Amino acid sequence: MRGFILDAQLEADSRLVSILGLCQLRLMNDRRWPWFLLVPQRIEAEEIYHLTPLDQTLLTFEAGETARALKRVTECDKINIGSLGNKVRQLHLHVIARSPGDTAWPGPVWGVGKAEPYDTNSANALIEAIVKEL
Repeated sequence: MRGFILDAQLEADSRLVSILGLCQLRLMNDRRWPWFLLVPQRIEAEEIYHLTPLDQTLLTFEAGETARALKRVTECDKINIGSLGNKVRQLHLHVIARSPGDTAWPGPVWGVGKAEPYDTNSANALIEAIVKEL
């Protein structure tokens, strides 16, 4: 979208997977959890209510489709979807695959340990699988 600028922290922490109807789909660079971001390409959107009703509907649809694809690809037990925005104000949704035995289970992933970056082959394989499911 013209005028849309991705927050520098989101760009540094993630990798572009695809441009969906509303959002950039991005892979967080932390292999401990299959973790994607949906970033609506809307200028100055910080909260869901900043989006038009149509964009809110599209965000919900894209979150659902991302969650469905992630569940199929990872066969995880649970999908966590959240929007915090305390550190990064730009509106973004986290879509995270969770299973018993992961580093943070059953608690939240935020603030647990240090990120473990993907190697290129692993990131590419996950991205390819998610894109195929979408």
